[in-house]
Amino acid sequence: MIQFPTRPNQYLGPLIVGLISIAAFLFEPMASDYFALERTWWSQGNYYQIVSGHFLHTNFIHILFNLLGLLLLWALHGDDYAVATYLGKFLIVCIGITLCMYVFSDDIVWYVGLSGAIHGVFAWGCIRDIENKVFSGWLLLIGLALKIGNEQLNGAGSLMPDLIDATVAIDSHLYGAIMGLLIGIISLLRRQLYIGKSQA
Repeated sequence: MIQFPTRPNQYLGPLIVGLISIAAFLFEPMASDYFALERTWWSQGNYYQIVSGHFLHTNFIHILFNLLGLLLLWALHGDDYAVATYLGKFLIVCIGITLCMYVFSDDIVWYVGLSGAIHGVFAWGCIRDIENKVFSGWLLLIGLALKIGNEQLNGAGSLMPDLIDATVAIDSHLYGAIMGLLIGIISLLRRQLYIGKSQA
């Protein structure tokens, strides 16, 4: 029988992210006018866009897909979630994606959506699975790498841009996954170091 991670500490993190996204969506298009991530965020001093843009969406299909992504990752990796660490790592992934897009992706001048951060949460969860000796963690990580590699080589296709009424920022998926991997690996090393010290 499937046991879902139903303790408050396990679901409150993704629930908070989802509720913020829904609240922002209810105020569209005004929300995007002020809070979408624009390439001018640095020059105009709109530093809040570093995070705020990730919680906005172009249409109902866009937010629906991302909320489903949050839900699926909670069902998959929620046993390892804790509210404070989930939200902290989620924000770090968002900030990392923004900075990477600003430095490396000149063509992205406007961005909204949770998908980049979701890729980061997914990658971090894969590392946690591997640490917990769950073999599927390797399979999921390989699948993630293949998906991102295909996007970088062939683009996102035509279906998703039509559905969300926007260009898919595939670089955000790449940067999100990299950030998630780094967070997962650093967290793993810190735990290993702590265990080593406690046993010394």
